[in-house]
Amino acid sequence: MSKPFALQTVLELMQRRADDATQQLARLIAAEQDAKAKLDLLCQYREEYAQRFQSSAQSGMSPLQWKNFQDFLARLDEAIGQQQQALAQSQHRTAEGQAHWQAQRIRLKAIDTLSVRHYRAEEARENRREQKLVDEYAARGRNKDDET
Repeated sequence: MSKPFALQTVLELMQRRADDATQQLARLIAAEQDAKAKLDLLCQYREEYAQRFQSSAQSGMSPLQWKNFQDFLARLDEAIGQQQQALAQSQHRTAEGQAHWQAQRIRLKAIDTLSVRHYRAEEARENRREQKLVDEYAARGRNKDDET
């Protein structure tokens, strides 16, 4: 009978940690993509609003309208700057999450390698034991044949 892998609990723990790191990385990537999409949307809206401003300026506008356009463009620029910072932070968190995921995968692979070696050694030991039994059985059969 083969011995159980002494580090089975550790292997299971490392598997859970690797799975958790994978799920966390997926959430971080989704958050980064969301931040990028928001930034793209803000930039696109700013560009469209700036074109509207130019178009309105060419056809003439009051000083109040001019100020309102400029104020709104300034607020859009501020929102874009904040979203750029949010995206940079998200990219940084994703990079950290990826490093954590890789570290967990490396640890899991190390323990898994030990597990594979253990089970191969146990299988080889079991094969040798079975072969020894077969050899003993065959030797007994020859001894009985020699006696008769």
